[in-house]
Amino acid sequence: MTTINSLFEALENQYKNQLPFVVYSRPINSVIKCWLQEDDILHTTSSFTESGFVFAPFNLDNDSILFPQDSCKHHTLEINHLKTASNYVEIEVDETNSDNHIKLVNKGIEHIKNKALEKVVLSRQVEKKLSSDKPLETFKRLFNTYKNAMVYCWYHPKVGLWLGATPELLFKVEGKRLTTISLAGTQPYSENSDVQWTHKEYEEQQIVTDYITDQIAPYTSQVNVSNVETVRAGNLLHLKTYITSLIKDTSSLKSIIEALHPTPAVCGFPKQEAKDFILKNENYNREYYTGFLGELNLKQIRSRNTNARNVENNAYATVKTASNFYVNLRCTQIKESKALIYVGGGITKDSNPEKEWEETVNKTKTIVNVLS
Repeated sequence: MTTINSLFEALENQYKNQLPFVVYSRPINSVIKCWLQEDDILHTTSSFTESGFVFAPFNLDNDSILFPQDSCKHHTLEINHLKTASNYVEIEVDETNSDNHIKLVNKGIEHIKNKALEKVVLSRQVEKKLSSDKPLETFKRLFNTYKNAMVYCWYHPKVGLWLGATPELLFKVEGKRLTTISLAGTQPYSENSDVQWTHKEYEEQQIVTDYITDQIAPYTSQVNVSNVETVRAGNLLHLKTYITSLIKDTSSLKSIIEALHPTPAVCGFPKQEAKDFILKNENYNREYYTGFLGELNLKQIRSRNTNARNVENNAYATVKTASNFYVNLRCTQIKESKALIYVGGGITKDSNPEKEWEETVNKTKTIVNVLS
């Protein structure tokens, strides 16, 4: 039986021995899963036909890392809260060098006004010194703090160490059923006021919804779009729509990934033009920031008969293959006692470069609070 102590002891040993691992918890459940790869071989996938845990980059021309299911030991623990070390060391945030990001945003706005793009998401990397190397303590704080996010700590000695708390599902597949989410519109959460959305915000959300349904149309059938609802993520509110469909027998998981990744929320649109602009102008490598991560082609066995004593249960059990991928947002890479923090924002023709800079500063502070 897995206990808290045995789980984190196994993880600490894995990290000390420089062996690959991932520990994670999906949104709105209290289950922590842990994969410990038994050697340090670097496995990759380009077909997405294997079973395992995948860690994919922003640019799929680069390697998507795979922890193969059969090469890993697995632990699962159900728990609501993890005890963490109480020491708090404030990390200094020097956010004075705004010139480069403001220039980049101005260049993006210029391209949009010239009709080369409708929207582009521009980001930057912030470097912070860390006083200690305790990523698993950070994971515990993420787990306690972000219940509506996919929280994770991922490590491979040949790739690096990444941590994050992302609220954004790229998509999930159960058997042939595909579920993805259209998320747009942002306003601060206020406990005492009713939520009011403008026509423009509903329109923006509809653009993203239409974009997703167009992207999946060649590969799916029976597309169903839910009503728009307001959802809370931390101190922010968003408009959200669920889009479900059935994957055609002739379509592969890879074709769905290529259709939906990267999303308008992390790249822009038209997708290829926005991606080309980012790769040419951001002047740093995003690596796995705004990539995706999650469970790939895992078998799920579900009993149709809920009576556990019924010996005929097995005859009525269904086996489905399931995948679930989350966009790698609100994340940081730990490298040589430094935290590399990734922050960005969506740029349109009406964006204000100084305000976009301030937004990235605020996002940096949110992540630094968890690392401190």
